[in-house]
Amino acid sequence: MSTAHSIEPGPISDLMPQRVWYTSYGSNMHLGRLACYLAGGRPPGAAKVYPGCRDRSLPAESVPVELPGSMYFATDSPVWGGGRAFYDPAAEGRVLARAHLVSAAQFADVAAQEMYREPGVDLDLTQVLSEGRAVMGEGRYETLVCAGRMSGLPVLTFTAPWEIDDVAWNSPSPAYVRLLSLGLLEAGAWDATTVATYVASCPGAAGHWTEQAIGELIRGRGAAHG
Repeated sequence: MSTAHSIEPGPISDLMPQRVWYTSYGSNMHLGRLACYLAGGRPPGAAKVYPGCRDRSLPAESVPVELPGSMYFATDSPVWGGGRAFYDPAAEGRVLARAHLVSAAQFADVAAQEMYREPGVDLDLTQVLSEGRAVMGEGRYETLVCAGRMSGLPVLTFTAPWEIDDVAWNSPSPAYVRLLSLGLLEAGAWDATTVATYVASCPGAAGHWTEQAIGELIRGRGAAHG
């Protein structure tokens, strides 16, 4: 089993990088799911078809990482039903995640699809790389966050503009919990027990999902809330 890679804090010197670490803490940790954003398609269990990126190649590398902050479930996903994963870098805790090495253009196209925009336009990363955060709009995945760097390249993700306590938490659906959990397992740094304990403890899932119920989903046996 591999170990989570370390993220170095601090500003990014290259404000126009050709490659970035797109870091997912939700369902895009799963490579099969991410492939639908990159190459286009509809992931199993989802209700939406994604157009894909200009560059449809898979990540050059995908590694497990841990981000400072907290992951929580909120709003109501039209794709999965139930709450979606969001990231608050200022909250207490740690977030299990997976960093995918992609081109800056691929990151822009994935972000556009998450923002319900058409892919094909490069993002100006100057603010997020120099300040650590950039609000691109009021939508739920329109705030860019830079968590630091790995191998000199920026570690980028996106989340909502609000903080963890500013929104009502909402329990995620079985299909979403399963794919998110399988993505964490696929990363190779955490076993099934660690994954189930982590997901069950996240706000929105806590009190609705038990470790046992998530473990059943991981093994492909359950579909009900704990």
